[in-house]
Amino acid sequence: MNLGEAPVRANLLSAADQSLVDGVLAGQRRALAKAITLIESTRPDHQQRAQQVLNALLPHTGRAIRIGISGVPGAGKSTFIEALGVWLIEQGKKLAVLAVDPSSSVSGGSILGDKTRMELLSQREEAFIRPSPSSGSLGGVAEKSREAMLLCEASGYDVIIIETVGVGQSETTVAGMVDMFCLLQLPNAGDDLQAIKKGIVEIADMVVINKADIDRQATAVVRAQWRNALHMLRPASPHWAPPVVALSALHKEGIADFWAQVEKYQAALKPTGEFEQKRQHQALSWMWQLIEAGLHQHFRRHPLVQENLPALTRSVEEGNTTPAAAAYALLGYLKH
Repeated sequence: MNLGEAPVRANLLSAADQSLVDGVLAGQRRALAKAITLIESTRPDHQQRAQQVLNALLPHTGRAIRIGISGVPGAGKSTFIEALGVWLIEQGKKLAVLAVDPSSSVSGGSILGDKTRMELLSQREEAFIRPSPSSGSLGGVAEKSREAMLLCEASGYDVIIIETVGVGQSETTVAGMVDMFCLLQLPNAGDDLQAIKKGIVEIADMVVINKADIDRQATAVVRAQWRNALHMLRPASPHWAPPVVALSALHKEGIADFWAQVEKYQAALKPTGEFEQKRQHQALSWMWQLIEAGLHQHFRRHPLVQENLPALTRSVEEGNTTPAAAAYALLGYLKH
């Protein structure tokens, strides 16, 4: 984006939205929370305002390191993020955590318990924790997490962590929106490594064995297993071999070693241009996902589709019409 375009776009903002933009840029937590609430709204008028606010803030984004944290339930993701967050703050950094909670498929509600689990971190002024319901989006990753991440960057946060529910396809989804994807595992997982999908192993930029204090010997075994598994796969980048780090978040052991690997990752990829290329690819991929989602919504809302969909659905179920014929007929209504 041309930085010269920002003033033009800013002029489109109402006084209230300009005040919101100014508050976000000033690092005001309340303004940031209000801005995220605006982009999460499904109201069409709110969505239009949200995009104008995002456009005004876009020149101020991109300076943070974006880290994805995923792993099986019980791996200690929240404990690890809190220990890492407190350590980073002690190093003079500001941290934003976008913790995605599973939404109820019945009520649409979510637990939103991360602020409770990260009690120490939530009390720090240098930290911003935003639990967001997944609302049924792919893999439990909130649909608006990408935009929320940009808002946090514009508000001056140095590190953005996205924690996922760690189920389904959440790993691949979050890996497509962060700079570095870290997979948390347990030392007493035993043969569970065999059950981990190859695709998840391939997208891991770092594997973290948490709760290493429980069983040092088991930790050493699992660490070796992971190293072998990663060694047999072609790395995603020719400039980076994913390390396997063992630590204990509960006892604050190994946190500095973890962050040292994050800094090595940036040092390895930034000079080659691969770091920026990855972000560019992710932005284009997200654009196409939004286009596909928009087209799907447009299709569903088309009057002729709504009128004829029930009859064609029954016809396909009863075997009177092929799925392909019904699909072509419904798509044909979009031409009208």
